[in-house]
Amino acid sequence: MPDSRELTPRASWTEITATAADWDAAEPALLTAMYGQLVLIRAFEEYVLELAGEGLVHGPAHSSIGQEGAAVGSVLALKHGDTVNGSHRGHHQFLAKVLQHIEPKGIDPTTDYSPEVREALSRTLAEICGLDRGWSHGRGGSMHLQHKPAGAIGTNAIVGGGVPLAAGSAWAHRHAGTDNVAVTYFGDGAANIGSTLESLNLTAAWGVPLCFFLENNHFAVSTNVDEATGEPRLSARGPGFGVRSFRVDGMDVLATHLAMSQAVAHMRAGDGPTLVEADLYRYFHQNGPFPGSAFHYRTKEEEATWRARDPIEQLAGHLERRSILTAGQLADATARAADTMRELGSTLLEPVIGGKPGQRRIKAAEWPDPEYVNVGVRGDLSEFADAAFAEYDEAAVTGLDEVKFIDAVAGVMARRMERDPRIVVMGEDVHRLNGGTNGATRGLKETHPDRVLGTPISENAFAGLGGGMALDGRFRPVVEFMYADFMWVAADQLFNQIGKARHMFGGDDPVPLVLRSKVAMGTGYGSQHSMDPAGVFATAPGWRIVAPSTPFDYVGLMNSALRCQDPVVVLEHVDLYTSRGVGPTQPQDMDYCLPVGRAAVRRSGAALSVISYLAMTNYVLEAVAETGVDAEVIDLRWLDRASLDWETVGASIRKTNRVLIAEQGALGTSYGGWLADEIQHRYFDYLDAPIERVTGGEASPSISRVLERAAIARTEEVAAKLTDIEAGRHA
Repeated sequence: MPDSRELTPRASWTEITATAADWDAAEPALLTAMYGQLVLIRAFEEYVLELAGEGLVHGPAHSSIGQEGAAVGSVLALKHGDTVNGSHRGHHQFLAKVLQHIEPKGIDPTTDYSPEVREALSRTLAEICGLDRGWSHGRGGSMHLQHKPAGAIGTNAIVGGGVPLAAGSAWAHRHAGTDNVAVTYFGDGAANIGSTLESLNLTAAWGVPLCFFLENNHFAVSTNVDEATGEPRLSARGPGFGVRSFRVDGMDVLATHLAMSQAVAHMRAGDGPTLVEADLYRYFHQNGPFPGSAFHYRTKEEEATWRARDPIEQLAGHLERRSILTAGQLADATARAADTMRELGSTLLEPVIGGKPGQRRIKAAEWPDPEYVNVGVRGDLSEFADAAFAEYDEAAVTGLDEVKFIDAVAGVMARRMERDPRIVVMGEDVHRLNGGTNGATRGLKETHPDRVLGTPISENAFAGLGGGMALDGRFRPVVEFMYADFMWVAADQLFNQIGKARHMFGGDDPVPLVLRSKVAMGTGYGSQHSMDPAGVFATAPGWRIVAPSTPFDYVGLMNSALRCQDPVVVLEHVDLYTSRGVGPTQPQDMDYCLPVGRAAVRRSGAALSVISYLAMTNYVLEAVAETGVDAEVIDLRWLDRASLDWETVGASIRKTNRVLIAEQGALGTSYGGWLADEIQHRYFDYLDAPIERVTGGEASPSISRVLERAAIARTEEVAAKLTDIEAGRHA
């Protein structure tokens, strides 16, 4: 028989229970502050359900009634500089943090609410109803609540989607030299999702002060937690990642506060992340004013058992027992909260003229202007007002010589990190192998050891962490994906979170993140390491896309990407890494930008406009030289809808009246398909023939050298198409 021994995790796992002595020892000011928040949040949620029942909330109304104790108990253990985010069911956490920000000494439940508290309640209610006076002018609604001055950095509709963003906020706290912490609230459903588990691992590895606050309400919509996992004590996840973990009765506001106080002390001491599981119950269904029993996945007896442990009633009993508040004062506080919500609601609503008795509607003046619909998808580029711009043929740039493309990549990043202490580089192996797998980060770790972060293999977690850093604003993350195909692993963070954040939260807050990724067609790495993602990013709102084809352009475009206040994906083609071209050779000559939205005409011509980008530009130029066609070759450089140089493209089309779009990648994810549609709509009257295209095949490139070459386009395919077009033009 083999020897065996039980193993124990490195991190401890503790259950916290508040005793009678704890209730007797609790400061009266703490207990009254808890009660002041609890009754107000409960009244707010009840009023939201009332409006939802009348059809006055467009979209979901995810009530937190029953769960307020966990939110209030945990938030009152935080301080002003701490940050929180949450999930789709986040009204209670959002309000708890905002109310603490407004009334740091606590809300007195025996007095009227201050104008600032009333304003916060009114704006939150308006946001949930989709109205202009809301925090995000109605764009966020119930599921996307943000008030950054209060440290409420945004609730989130994607299960687990906000967890990596909170990790970025926590990282920024620590590396800015503060002892502030971040808290990410999520439910039992998110305990099993990749972004949460990846973030547990990443924050533990890096010692990031993030509290994973898990509200275990036992149901993900109608699926019981016992059905979804073999270990329903969900805080068991923490010790497996080396994370100090706690379990607490979330219906007990004081017990939650005590557990959270220990978790916060652990993080402020620099001991890394924590996990707090609050065992609690939502009284209503996933969405709307009906209990779960109405949908037959819970029983009325189960609901009654949990309601008998209501957090507000428990706290009220102790307040009365200790003679801190009388029964009359407690009742008055509850009535005052309800009256306040009705009063605030009346400012948004009006009777329906000719309608049924009591029928209400939103006042017309409260709705946002429809013209506001697209405002703030991206910024206005005012950050470039004092930028130093240059083009290759301008004398403003000195020190030009022939350089290797990859040296320009590494050189400009070294220059920017030297000049800007906010820049942080992260990705797999960027800190090793003499600059990652291609040398793009060569020398950076040695020079800036605290700002070059080699990550675990967890694109969802570290992309989202970078997104959280960008939203925080104190740092400027540069995230590297080793291959562009890996964007699908992190698609939620890239497209649902980072790309949508500015617009979703009102259009004002910048999201300065740079994503570097390489296109590796022709390297033999096969179907899952070879894609060109430009066509996918072009259809995703919020992102800007740059595609450098020369060393000179790479330097200028990367400088622009790092100045830009929008998320920018910088595409790099492996065919270019070993190529040589004109570029700056000295660090002091690497400070210029290329203007956002300016293409380059690589060759003038009159017979045909050939539009391309990245390495395909050079293949186009080779094909034009080989065939002798009098083509005008345009290197787009900026590919996204907002940045594409329509002035240059349009001028060329009006001159040649014919268009060929040339790209290397697969037909299905083609950028050229989107571009052809745009050109047809804009310049149809100037076209003498249908738009022609050169692309790769339908299939992704595969491993076989022969099949890979057949799947992509290069000089030969462009030359063949040019010959066909020229023959047709003279027929």
